[in-house]
Amino acid sequence: MTSKFNAPEYFINRELSQLAFNRRVLEQAADDSNPLLERLKFLCIVSSNMDEFFEIRVAGLKEQIKFKSVVTGPEKMSPRQVFDQVSREAHILVEQQYKLLNEVILPAMARQDIRFLRRTHWNPEQSEWIKAYFFREVMPVLTPIGLDPAHPFPRVVNKSLNFAVELEGKDAFGRSSDAAIVQAPRVLPRVIQLPKEIAGHEYGLVFLSSILHAHVGELFSGMHIKGCYQFRVTRNSNLFVDEEEMTNLRLALQGELSHRHYGNAVRLEVADNCSPEMAEFLLKQFDLEPDDLYQVNGLVNLVRLFQIPDRVDRPDLKYPPFIPGLPQGLDEKQPDMFQAIRNGDILLHQPFQSFNPVVDFLQQAADDPDVLAIKQTVYRTGSESVLMEALINAAKNGKEVTVVVELLARFDEEANINWAARLEDAGAHVVYGVVGYKTHAKMLLVVRREEGGLRRYMHLGTGNYHPRTAKLYTDFGLFTCNDDICSDASDVFAQLTGLGKAARHTHLWQSPFTMHAQIIKAIRQESAHAKAGLPAAIIAKMNSLLEPEVIQALYEASCAGVKIDLIVRGVCALRPGVPGVSENIRVRSVIGRFLEHSRIFYFRNNGAQDVYLSSADWMNRNLFRRIEVAFPVLDSRLKKRVIREGLEPYLKDNVQTWEMDADGVYRRKVSRRAKPVSAQGELLALMAARLS
Repeated sequence: MTSKFNAPEYFINRELSQLAFNRRVLEQAADDSNPLLERLKFLCIVSSNMDEFFEIRVAGLKEQIKFKSVVTGPEKMSPRQVFDQVSREAHILVEQQYKLLNEVILPAMARQDIRFLRRTHWNPEQSEWIKAYFFREVMPVLTPIGLDPAHPFPRVVNKSLNFAVELEGKDAFGRSSDAAIVQAPRVLPRVIQLPKEIAGHEYGLVFLSSILHAHVGELFSGMHIKGCYQFRVTRNSNLFVDEEEMTNLRLALQGELSHRHYGNAVRLEVADNCSPEMAEFLLKQFDLEPDDLYQVNGLVNLVRLFQIPDRVDRPDLKYPPFIPGLPQGLDEKQPDMFQAIRNGDILLHQPFQSFNPVVDFLQQAADDPDVLAIKQTVYRTGSESVLMEALINAAKNGKEVTVVVELLARFDEEANINWAARLEDAGAHVVYGVVGYKTHAKMLLVVRREEGGLRRYMHLGTGNYHPRTAKLYTDFGLFTCNDDICSDASDVFAQLTGLGKAARHTHLWQSPFTMHAQIIKAIRQESAHAKAGLPAAIIAKMNSLLEPEVIQALYEASCAGVKIDLIVRGVCALRPGVPGVSENIRVRSVIGRFLEHSRIFYFRNNGAQDVYLSSADWMNRNLFRRIEVAFPVLDSRLKKRVIREGLEPYLKDNVQTWEMDADGVYRRKVSRRAKPVSAQGELLALMAARLS
């Protein structure tokens, strides 16, 4: 590929792009057109995203710096250069986040009589109630640790709440220590609601940290408390499993999971009242540098505020509820899913349409005496799952059940290990895919005996088999009994459970074998059409766009005259609008009520309008280190639906859209003249069965 499109200035760094995504999420918290308690959720989402960012991405940068790695991305920045820029941007982002919380969100909540009661403002009745609560519920489970030669600095669990206490004086044994650590057990709630008559407000809330601050002296009788400071350490959460030494993936992973809580520290958060001496002491304990210190004005863990909207019964401060709809052909309650699929392919668009047909499909298969076999991939499904229970039931009913469980689904490893054990106990065949390649494809295959022989039925999706996230993420799912697609999927399952060469598929694109090449081929085909004077267009919607060869192919297509619209929710390394490189490319990101999660690849293809759905982003890991599939939408009616629902509204959105310019900066799209268009709002109105 020509070097013209390989220049570092044409690529944006992954970590910096990820921080830019979090700034867009933070803007949703600042947007007063969103309901107040939903704005609080967006603020919490930023904290949750930043936790994972430090646990994975920053941890990786630190490892590269430690081992003097020269590994760089296509933008050719060294790990140290990336870390320095990330540190600066992250500090600014966190400062903006807390300023928004303290100066905007909390005052707005107070005006709605939802108040966080500061300990300096407690009245005598509140103080008495809180004191009783401390002695009854908190003090019995605390273990204060004075630091001296017999009590070294304790092991601090990843992301746990802790308090560093500065002391003066001698204890009962005559020991003197100037510091102690109090670890807050995770069983303790981080936010406590006072009775209405005590609080004097509809919702009077107190942070656990405030209660501990007020009564920490009770833990160190006779000592003088000079200061008490909350702190939290974030650790490297990457798991390392030696594939060469490993004989059993599940056992190896179980042994490694416990170490995640105590990986190398990568970030220290402390309250902004923490003394410089204590901050320096804590940095030293965790082998961190001043750049790793984040002093915050408030809770050191805003994720804990996620629980507030659920505890506050104020529908007027939340998004209005809705009942997901059903596609045509599934209007009746609990339809015969096999008959419905035989009548024609069925497309689900979540969360605007219900995920229940997927549950019905699997439960009916589990109970149907004519069903012989069920095969499913599992990436994320949650610790409680009606789908996994259905698979267990199917195995107990004597079906041939095969489940490909991805044990290395980040932060879901423990839940998946537990499901694997339960499935095996029920008699299911459980395999863990292919070592070195995560199984990320979303496939559910059912084999049924019918008149004339065996028939296969499929569900393929862009999202996880997770009923809870199906209400929060936008995804597409396709039911089909198309022989060719089912045959392709059967071949993929055979690869995952057995041994053999990769099969040639009729319809499916599969990573790590064909998907990358097929994407490049489709992009170049559009270039050829444009050069021949034919209309040419590409629309691609995904979570992330990073793979350099795909980006360079898109640059070439742009120069050939192909109109390219990219709807990339999160990380995007491509730089649009660069003269002579990407003038025909637009990049937009939509951040709204629901997490945009579907991957849609549209190629005009001289009017054929090829549409593929997938679980794969255009990233190196998805295209080369994961087992993924992209599947075509063959039914012309459903193809039009994907275009009409999954692409066109997002290209028209002028409410929740940010567009990237040639400098890599995102700017919110605001049209003062045009009618406001919210893609997610329009889809709710179009497909939900009922809006409140």
